[in-house]
Amino acid sequence: MQDIMMVLGTYIFSIDTATYQQLTKSVEYRWKNQEIINGQDVLQFTGEAPTTVTLTGTIYPHFKGGLGQLDILRAIASKGNPLILVDGRGFVHGLWVIERIEEFVDAFFGQGMPRKQKFIIQIKKYGGLRKVIQTGIVESFIGDFK
Repeated sequence: MQDIMMVLGTYIFSIDTATYQQLTKSVEYRWKNQEIINGQDVLQFTGEAPTTVTLTGTIYPHFKGGLGQLDILRAIASKGNPLILVDGRGFVHGLWVIERIEEFVDAFFGQGMPRKQKFIIQIKKYGGLRKVIQTGIVESFIGDFK
């Protein structure tokens, strides 16, 4: 069985597929300027922006997982659907979307085959867990992996 780091939709991040070495999480808290007549402006808290997670890692296609790992992720992203995110401990983080996939190749075999692929994948939170539970996505997703 694979040692699962994280599952995004149906894609499993693990040693056997795309392994990320760094996970960066960014949360923005929004404050809007409110003008005051004859006084100093004040800031009003308008809420939390969607969380962004950036995964940075390396794929060795000849070792495990094969050459098409980033192609699989690009195909999933191009469908434009929110994806359920579950960490390796089984915690459901809700629905997320893939915003960006970057690929860097700096070592090659013959015929231009990559020996090593570095990647950056940026995902953003789509909606809260309540929406995931209401739509039944959690139950159908967990059923696929039993």
